[in-house]
Amino acid sequence: MKEYDTPQQSAESCRVADLDVADKPREKALRHGIAALSNAELLAIVFGSGLPGRSVVDLSRDILRDNDNRLSRLARMSMHEVVKKYKGIGDAKAISLAAAFELGARCALDMKQLDPQVKGSDSVYERLRGQMALLNYEEFRVVHLNRANRIIFEETISRGGTASTLVDVKLVMKSAVDKLSSALIFVHNHPSGNLNPSQADDKLTRQLQQAAQLLDIRVLDHIIITSQGYYSYNDNGRL
Repeated sequence: MKEYDTPQQSAESCRVADLDVADKPREKALRHGIAALSNAELLAIVFGSGLPGRSVVDLSRDILRDNDNRLSRLARMSMHEVVKKYKGIGDAKAISLAAAFELGARCALDMKQLDPQVKGSDSVYERLRGQMALLNYEEFRVVHLNRANRIIFEETISRGGTASTLVDVKLVMKSAVDKLSSALIFVHNHPSGNLNPSQADDKLTRQLQQAAQLLDIRVLDHIIITSQGYYSYNDNGRL
C-alpha cells in the first residue's frame, strides 16, 4: 500500500528569507514603507527565523497574542524571561528584541529633547551653556528650526583655538538646505569671557544672514556664550 504523502518538516528554522514573496516583511517594507508592516511582521524582521516548520511571522504572532497584542507588555519583559518563556527565542533573538525596544525608547527621548519651541535667546542659552560656557577653545554651532521655530537639529560646524574658529558659509548653507531648515540660530563661545562680539563676529553674521536670505531661510539670532553670560544679536537689534 502506498502511503499518503505528508508534508516534510525542514530541520532548519523557517527564516524570513524562506517565506513566500507575499509574506516577506522586508520586501513589503521596501515596497510600501516600514509603517505598512504589522507588529508581527516587525518582530519577524527582528527575530530573523522561526522554528522548524513554523514561520517566524507565525512565531511573532504567537508571542504577541500571549501579551494581549501589546508591545508595551513585551517590552517590559527581561531578556531572560523572553528566552525562558518562548520556544525558539534564544539569547541572540532576545538581545535583538531588547535592542529594538531600547532604540525606540531612545529615539522617542531624542525627538522630545530636540523638538522644543525656541521663543527667545534665553532658551537657547539655557540649552547650550552647559556644553559651551566653559570650553577653552572656540566652537561654532548651528541650531536648525522648522517653520514653527521648533528645533529639528543641532550641529557643530567648527572648532578652533582660544581666539577664533573658521566657519565656511557655504557648508553652513548646504547643511541648512539638506535639513530643509526654515530658520537658523548661530551660536559660538568666547573662552576669554568677553561678551562683546568682535569685528570678525559681525562680518560672519552679515555673511551668513545674506546667504540665508538668498535661500529664503530666516536667521533668528547669533548668540555668543561665555562663562559670564551671553550676548544676543537679536536682543540688541542687530539682525
